Amino acid sequence: MTKTRFGLTALIAAAALALTACSAGASPDTETADGQAVTGSLTYVIGGDPTSLNPINVGDRWGLTTTNIVYSPLARVEGDGTVVNELAETIEPADDGLSVTVTLKEGLLWSDGEPLTADDVVFTYTNKAVRENGAADALWVGDAPITAEATDDRTVVFHLPSVSAAALSNIATETYIIPEHVYGDVTDFSGAELDPIAVGSGPYVLTKYERGQYLTFEPNENFYGEAPNIENLTLQIVPNADTVKTALQTGEADASFATPDQIDELSAAGLDIYPYSEGRVAYLGLNLAKLTDKDVRQALMFALDRNELNDAAYLSDEYYENAYTILPPSNAFATEDVEKYEQDLDAASAADGLTITLAYAGSDPAQTTQATLIQQQLKQAGVTVELAGVEGASIYTEIEKGADAKYDAFLGGYIMGADPDAYSALYRSGASSNFFHYESAETDALFDAGAAELDPEARGAIYDDLQAQIAEDAVIYPITDNLKILAVNSRIGGVEEAGLVPIYTMENFGLLTAK
Repeated sequence: MTKTRFGLTALIAAAALALTACSAGASPDTETADGQAVTGSLTYVIGGDPTSLNPINVGDRWGLTTTNIVYSPLARVEGDGTVVNELAETIEPADDGLSVTVTLKEGLLWSDGEPLTADDVVFTYTNKAVRENGAADALWVGDAPITAEATDDRTVVFHLPSVSAAALSNIATETYIIPEHVYGDVTDFSGAELDPIAVGSGPYVLTKYERGQYLTFEPNENFYGEAPNIENLTLQIVPNADTVKTALQTGEADASFATPDQIDELSAAGLDIYPYSEGRVAYLGLNLAKLTDKDVRQALMFALDRNELNDAAYLSDEYYENAYTILPPSNAFATEDVEKYEQDLDAASAADGLTITLAYAGSDPAQTTQATLIQQQLKQAGVTVELAGVEGASIYTEIEKGADAKYDAFLGGYIMGADPDAYSALYRSGASSNFFHYESAETDALFDAGAAELDPEARGAIYDDLQAQIAEDAVIYPITDNLKILAVNSRIGGVEEAGLVPIYTMENFGLLTAK
């Protein structure tokens, strides 16, 4: 026991030392060598290394955060569903629903000063649509990919294999454009990094990445939008929540996510608190390659108490909303007309005597709390749960092994956006992010029908059936849509202008200001 305490203390001290040594979020009276005050700096603490810095296949929170700082998409979908153009000047779907024409803004440049043209857009989408590169699902309609052609330097025409209601969202957003003149000789985009690591069109340029420590950025002089206000931006990597809290209180860090139990202390230290929804589903996922019996999977879910799990992790329903389906409760297509698996220990009897291993992110306070409670709740149903608190990204690497994986279940979460077709990447048979190893011809057919249906009411009915089908198959136990809570040093302004958004935290870090 003493040895364990010493190890934890040493880890926290080392993390604090690294944070102090590299903090770009210096207090306003920090001086340079010539005695001038340092201004315009921001240290934002993140919980781990990006899993990928390759815009073609990036899908993790910190990889996407970095990608959004360095690169740009054609457009974005806001929380209310409106489309905001970025590189695109106009996006026009054809009347027949079989093509989309995008016209780029004039004078776009890459961070190295080269022109950004329609050829770069075609190059990016063509490579992202390659299934082997790891993130092609949204760019396929049925069994064929969406294709792109440049008709002049500023115009790209996307051709759909068949009519798709989801295509406009899938084409316009979440694909970050990369330069053909830099990466044109690359033949395999399945890796986690590009070489050179980043030439983009976003507000910042990545200047240095020390794995496990930090990423630093400086303004992109060729950015097409408003020049960034923050001169020195650092993403500091510190996985320990207590270390992060201390750094926020002392001013060594300027911003980071906080937990509900930290709010009072951080507010008392003068930090501004910003709770906001990400449209997230936090869940208990089951490995169907190992838990093959649907009756047993359903029994496991009937043993659980969702309200107890959420109250323990988030303290108050002010910071969470119960989730019951694969869609977050705020989604316009979400329904509660599904099996909710309210706790029923009699219905849980089919799992009696089972032993499972549950993986969770050991650095995540909410997951740690919920994993312990799940262990206790399942024990009431005669199920033995062996807990495995590990590094978050390693869970998915292991669970991908299917029947050979060490884990029978895992805690996770996802943010997939407004259009329900995006969730096919998680639940369609063989999809790139189907970590549950779920295969269902019925579910696949419903995804196909929903994507092709143009009438909103009819489309809603299809997705009602889809949610009910996946709930019946007991693939995940949806737990919550919890609010993210961002704590920000009061010297940092412009948070509303920068825009609090899912996954990326800020829509544009460059619109923040520093005193």
